[in-house]
Amino acid sequence: MGTIATQVTHGIKISVETKFQNEHSEVENRYFLFAYFVTIENKSDFTVQLLSRHWDIYDSSSEHSVVDGEGVVGEKPVLEPGEIFEYNSACSLTTDIGKMSGTYLMERQLDKAKFNVIIPEFELVAPQRLN
Repeated sequence: MGTIATQVTHGIKISVETKFQNEHSEVENRYFLFAYFVTIENKSDFTVQLLSRHWDIYDSSSEHSVVDGEGVVGEKPVLEPGEIFEYNSACSLTTDIGKMSGTYLMERQLDKAKFNVIIPEFELVAPQRLN
């Protein structure tokens, strides 16, 4: 697994770990697939729900793409104080190195207040790039 990026915003801790998917990548066709594993931990005193996500994805050729959508992996998890939600997804790049960052839109169940939680920037690096 790659390095872990972690950030806490408004009591919500986001940790992301990455793994290059060599068996699903096609280097000769400039297709590099990376899996990322996200842990969302509610360290606040309030029950919150994840409503939507926003991703900024960059590769080393300065390509930038944006992904916006409801929930994560088809779910809008509700987290009580102390609860953890984990999921994994994947991203493909046309280069062997890139990075991602973004935000989750959360809603506090008590008063329906909405707030953004920062997804820390993390690198996507194919292992052969490090040799």
